[in-house]
Amino acid sequence: MPNLEQINALIKHYGPTVFFHPQETYLPSSVSWFFENGATLHKKDIKMGDAILPGGSNLPAGGTNDGEYWIDLPDDDRKEHVKVGNLKSAELYAHVKPVHGGTFTDIAMWVFCPFNGPATIKVGFASFALQKVGRHIGDWEHYTLRVSNFSGELSSIYFSQHSGGEWVDACDLEFISGNKAIVYSSRNGHASYPHPGCYLMGSEKLGVGVRNDVARSNFSVDSSMHYKIISAGHLGGVVVEPCWLQYMREWGPTITYNSRSEIDTVLSFLPFFLRFTAEAIFNSLPGELYEEEGPTGPKEKNNWEGDERS
Repeated sequence: MPNLEQINALIKHYGPTVFFHPQETYLPSSVSWFFENGATLHKKDIKMGDAILPGGSNLPAGGTNDGEYWIDLPDDDRKEHVKVGNLKSAELYAHVKPVHGGTFTDIAMWVFCPFNGPATIKVGFASFALQKVGRHIGDWEHYTLRVSNFSGELSSIYFSQHSGGEWVDACDLEFISGNKAIVYSSRNGHASYPHPGCYLMGSEKLGVGVRNDVARSNFSVDSSMHYKIISAGHLGGVVVEPCWLQYMREWGPTITYNSRSEIDTVLSFLPFFLRFTAEAIFNSLPGELYEEEGPTGPKEKNNWEGDERS
């Protein structure tokens, strides 16, 4: 397993550039920028939220997601400003862990966005921008570099995509600046993809589903330069985990509304023969798409200790 100096060398050598869509509204920020610009911590049954210290030292640490706490946007006129993020402050957060018996090292690179925008659905040749479905406060996404501990070569990259993802071999990646791959982040939803285009969450064959549009733009973050190593358990305490990483609750509130009605409105305009097929596809999509609920942080994800989802 690599030591701290070698980990930094690997990230500087292989760290991808993350490109956001040219029409992206909700860009990333650093966690500290989010806290410093008015993010608030809320506790159940208490009306007012508390300001969060820059390093998150006043966040409740450990435990499980019991629904007692959540983070929200500022309670004042900074709300809309914070919602769109701050690209200049953005950085990737690296979690380093051994895999395959220590023959490979995984470097999971986490990106934080203050807000996840609403979805756009596609039915045939038509697309419909929704107002509520898919949106929530706080968004954690990631991709993972898998590096051989024998050769130091990049083997593959895992692209996290909503409730799943895919491994792509190094030979099938796009590269920029030599050994640095390109990661495309989808518009509004921030899922990761290896190549530009429109990826449908639904049925590609029928052309029905939620759009994931990715393209190169002037909005980007070079993770080989803008990163922090936040966890590397095999180094035995050399890397001190930040306070906010120990926060196991939600990074956004749960807001209940009839978001499914937006989908039903779109379906009502479709021809009868297509309506039921499209409805079946939308019913098969992950339930979190229809809920406005903030995600938990990286350490609460089921791939923190184990292998990536496929």
